[in-house]
Amino acid sequence: MLSAESTPEPRPEYTAPEPPAGDKTHHFKSSAHFVAWVRGAAPYIHAFRGKTFVVGLGGEVVAGELAQSLTYDFNLLAALGIRLVLVHGARPQIDAEVARRGLEARFHNGLRVTDPATLECVKMAMAVTRFEVEALLSQGLPNTPMAGGYMRITGGNFIVARPVGVVDGVDYQYTGTVRKVVAEEINADLDQQNVVLITPLGMSLTGEIFNLCVEEVAEAVAIAVKAEKLIYLCDAPGLLDDEGRLIDSVTADEAEHHLQAGEGLTEDLHLYLPCAIRAVRRGVARCHLLDRDKDGALLLEFFTPAGVGTVVSRDPLFRVREAQVDDVGALVALISPLEADGTLVRRGRELLEREIDRFSVVEYDSMLVGCAALYPFTEDNAAELACLAVSTEYRRSGLGEQLLERIERRARRQGLERLFVLTTRTAHWFRERGFSEIGPEALPRLKRELFNYQRRSKVFVKSL
Repeated sequence: MLSAESTPEPRPEYTAPEPPAGDKTHHFKSSAHFVAWVRGAAPYIHAFRGKTFVVGLGGEVVAGELAQSLTYDFNLLAALGIRLVLVHGARPQIDAEVARRGLEARFHNGLRVTDPATLECVKMAMAVTRFEVEALLSQGLPNTPMAGGYMRITGGNFIVARPVGVVDGVDYQYTGTVRKVVAEEINADLDQQNVVLITPLGMSLTGEIFNLCVEEVAEAVAIAVKAEKLIYLCDAPGLLDDEGRLIDSVTADEAEHHLQAGEGLTEDLHLYLPCAIRAVRRGVARCHLLDRDKDGALLLEFFTPAGVGTVVSRDPLFRVREAQVDDVGALVALISPLEADGTLVRRGRELLEREIDRFSVVEYDSMLVGCAALYPFTEDNAAELACLAVSTEYRRSGLGEQLLERIERRARRQGLERLFVLTTRTAHWFRERGFSEIGPEALPRLKRELFNYQRRSKVFVKSL
């Protein structure tokens, strides 16, 4: 964690002691890490239980080497009480069937033109792919992650379609788009603890069958059922910046800028990113772009703090706000490790409750990950920045700077002229942000009388 009074240096990795002879815990270090991971995942398990996840997976995923492992992860998500809607595609399977029949694949603006002969290929490929997905989801062999975890798979005519029609003089024939999603029937199946599997074929009111895009169907379903998350498994780790580094989160506006720039976008991202932007703007809480070739990507994204992909949201995931009494429990959990190792002066729960209005906090996806407090000394026109702490996983996210700026604004609004801080380990961090070192004798009188010389804290001040 990052903290003031004070911020610790990076700690060495914990090394568990060797178990005594005869101890049945042969891998104590691994066991300790496993227990810590499970406990760390508990808040996410509580948060996601009963929520609806819509997953869009292309035919490449179904035919890929990780299809089996992905099935295990779907089974685990369902066992944790997550309502799953899976929308599968079959583009490579359709291409193979078209080639097998000696037909010519036709595309316009990246969209398949589905004539009657191609439609027969589409129906064949979609049916086979769906059966393969159902077979994977129906496993339950002993000594596998799906042992005893039977998944009931349902489907139906949930998608009402209409033809794309003629665009730029090209008649798309049996290529369609989503007209309506029968959300109440999907939710009824989910209420029965079923996993809903949707094939991107839609029926029109005239009884015709239309070939639909998997990404569009997943988007429309997520919006209609008011999903908590829309997930696309794609051919990239997520969005990358100019230096090729993963961008862990973007707003819809930022994602649109990336889309317009078009730099570094893969074939899948060109298809999925517009759907993600529209989905979050129309009520889906989050859209996640995950690497289809990364084993366990779903679990790493949803049950670890940092995640592994790019999450698209309507508003920024990090939110700085003033603390409330309901935050006390989360504050205790955030700062208690720093109090235990002597980095921070202990603050009891009752004290935090009394002084909660002095704190500003940072939320990440509804979880408290940072805090800072302002203690004014009005007779000296000064204030103390105290208890600045940021969870270890987010130390490189700039949250310390955001909290510092928040505290500075609060101090200025109160007409204070100086901000001081006591620290034992992060002198350089504060120097780099405009603070200068002073002696304890320059502290406000009330603070000087309480100064603990045994801690040997350094004092820094910044003019506001």
